[in-house]
Amino acid sequence: MRAAWPALALLALWLACLLLQWLPLPAGWVRVLSPQAAALHAAADAPGASRLVTLSVDPHATYVFWLKSCAYAAAFALTLLLVRGRRRLAWLCGAIVASGLVQAFYGSLLHLAKVDMEILGMPIQHAAQASGGFVNRNHLAGLLEMSLAVGIGLMIGQLEDRPRRSWREFVHDTARLLLSGKAMLRLVLVIMVVALVMTRSRMGNTAFFASLLAAGAIGLALSRHAPRGTVLLIGSLIAIDVALIGAWFGVEHTMQRIAETTVKDVEERVEPGLDALRILADYPLFGTGAGTFYAAYPAYRRPEINAQFDHAHNDFLQFLAETGLVGAGLMTLFVLTALACALLAQARRRDPLARGVAFGVTMGVIAIGIHSTVDFNLQIPANAFLFTILLALGWLSLSLNRTPVIDFNDGEKIARGRS
Repeated sequence: MRAAWPALALLALWLACLLLQWLPLPAGWVRVLSPQAAALHAAADAPGASRLVTLSVDPHATYVFWLKSCAYAAAFALTLLLVRGRRRLAWLCGAIVASGLVQAFYGSLLHLAKVDMEILGMPIQHAAQASGGFVNRNHLAGLLEMSLAVGIGLMIGQLEDRPRRSWREFVHDTARLLLSGKAMLRLVLVIMVVALVMTRSRMGNTAFFASLLAAGAIGLALSRHAPRGTVLLIGSLIAIDVALIGAWFGVEHTMQRIAETTVKDVEERVEPGLDALRILADYPLFGTGAGTFYAAYPAYRRPEINAQFDHAHNDFLQFLAETGLVGAGLMTLFVLTALACALLAQARRRDPLARGVAFGVTMGVIAIGIHSTVDFNLQIPANAFLFTILLALGWLSLSLNRTPVIDFNDGEKIARGRS
């Protein structure tokens, strides 16, 4: 917690910014901080508009978003408080991988069984693609991107750099590998890759493999202690998963969707984001209020667009439109500090688990960053919650076990020096 004080300070400022958005303020203050919001409240002739108004155009939606953000902040702090040793760090990463496995298995099962269903009036076409527990297949892809990143990080944390061995030693080590937990983890990763391919998510699959290559290159460039097996692992993930597993489970359908992407398809994703920039121009400092894009968008929708968008299909631009330069700046710094910790951990730490977790954080953040340019994964509570835990892992990968720790469950004082 002490090491992560910059992140906690940024989170506190972020929550204060959201609180300021939905808290009733004197109308004169709002006219200074957000003239457009003040004009909107005056035009609506809301009761008490002359006395107290809000920066948000929909204070209730912002209040709900603030409550969710409080939950994410609590999860971030609890992760730092409760993960006090390498064992707990490994268990937390294992739990993340297990959650991805459950979603992958559930989504793959419904897709292969061609089960379509309707939940609360929302049709979910599982026969066409794997969606798992999500309405939108892209959000299952987002969760799998992060879970796979953590799982690959665990695999890297278990690699050993061994000298050349005889054939007998090689066969012996291979047999031990097949009977160990590493083989089980590798099988779990295969299942999740299969589910990711089955989502038919164009940017989800692109973001996963692009982030794997980018994180691999960064990790090899930064780490002086990375085993040579890291290169072999990344190569096997790409070659085996794409060439063999993907061929069996329809990777060609995903590739076909990417190849058949038209200008109109791109415009459908880009246009709400361009309108979000127009919103930002009118609400530059504090935005329209977190969670209010659906309410602000109709006034800025161009005549040629007939559809109503609840989200901008671009997390970066939606955060800018809803929270302004102040809120988006705080959130960007929060993410970048965690990513910087992960990069420093790969460069400085000797602990294989810490380096592996740092690799997973780097890959997960890059994947969600790429995917967020055309989608809204961070508006989905399950994915936003997991992303917050991923950022906490970035701080843990750099600072965990650098000072003496007490494990109160075992009743033993475990002193660990700088590792």
